[in-house]
Amino acid sequence: MKHSSAEIMSYVTVDAYRIGEFPYRFHQTWTASLQLCIALSILYNAVGPAMIASLVVIIITVLCNAPVAKVQHKFQSELRKAQDVRLKAMSESLTHMKVLKLYAWEKHFKMVIEGLREIEYKWLSAYQLSRAYNRVLFWASPVFVSAATFLTCYLLKIPLDASNVFTFVATLSLVQDPIRQIPDVIGVVIQAKVAFSRIERFLDTPELSGQVRNKHCIGEFPIVMNSGSFSWDENPFKSTLKNINLVVKTGAKVAICGEVGSGKSTLLAAVLGEVLKTEGMLCFL
Repeated sequence: MKHSSAEIMSYVTVDAYRIGEFPYRFHQTWTASLQLCIALSILYNAVGPAMIASLVVIIITVLCNAPVAKVQHKFQSELRKAQDVRLKAMSESLTHMKVLKLYAWEKHFKMVIEGLREIEYKWLSAYQLSRAYNRVLFWASPVFVSAATFLTCYLLKIPLDASNVFTFVATLSLVQDPIRQIPDVIGVVIQAKVAFSRIERFLDTPELSGQVRNKHCIGEFPIVMNSGSFSWDENPFKSTLKNINLVVKTGAKVAICGEVGSGKSTLLAAVLGEVLKTEGMLCFL
């Protein structure tokens, strides 16, 4: 199986929630743009051509954020992959805790999970640092807009009196919240895009091998395997089990014995149709 139970649970609980959160945040994109356009028109009536300085600062802020958004998307994708690997390891460890205790493998699996946590922490730190950069950039942009506008008014000899200064400050205070919400909107959009691609990849995964479920044995043997080769990967040249012959009689009790890692669980999964059959024949009643 390409997707473990932990990964499927992550798709349902985390990715689906982020896709559901996206429509609410999406409306903040066009409302913020509309508020900025209205604010710029009011500023033009108040300070005249000095409004161009405000527009230039806003454009520069958006351009500085564009490459960071691409990096954020990469960090979020790698973070979700690292979380999937860590959740899969923890789920398997908890499910097979009795085996871990019997073989005294607790320390080994603890080291493995801690190593996976370190990888996840690395991508999480990188993602949060990029978000912090976005927040600093957009939270400081109103100050830069004010400074650039007043400097332009001074250079162009535009008179500043109580009326236009009050209008400028009041208008700027109204658009501060939409501007400062832009980093959150960008983060939600990136998370929703990553979540949508993950769920899409999961839904596009081919079903369990139909060649196993569609073939039925005719005779006294409920399970027959003839020269069967099976692989967990799609590559037929990397078979986990090769040239397996198995006949199970009705009512018989069969014990599968072997060393650790010899393929006992893979053989059972092959009978259930959860492993890709690359060669041979498998049928059941």
